[in-house]
Amino acid sequence: MGKFVIREVKTGFKFNLKANNGEIIAVSEIYAGEDACRNGIESVRKNCTANIEDQTVEGYEPLKHPKYEVYLDKAGEYRFRLKARNGEIIAVGEGYKAKASCMNGIDSIRRNAPEAAVVKEEA
Repeated sequence: MGKFVIREVKTGFKFNLKANNGEIIAVSEIYAGEDACRNGIESVRKNCTANIEDQTVEGYEPLKHPKYEVYLDKAGEYRFRLKARNGEIIAVGEGYKAKASCMNGIDSIRRNAPEAAVVKEEA
């Protein structure tokens, strides 16, 4: 299974969800403290099975939170963001050239997040 890696940055703490192969699947926002960061990880675990709202399709149906939003960024790449029940963004993915790759990223979160270990990266 994958792992959540917590690391300290200049302005607080953030986490990356990594797959078995070490690839980063998703990243978090920056949290003020480590406890808040750990709460963010638990929120990802709790919400990782959410439905997908594909905003790249014309006339898509808006879904209730929690949900994954798939969208095109300014560079024309496919991206996703996972939103919690309260509408807060709790994890985002990288830009993908292909929509299928973006969907695979979401699938990887669904497979890895529930059982992923939590480790703290030492500076």
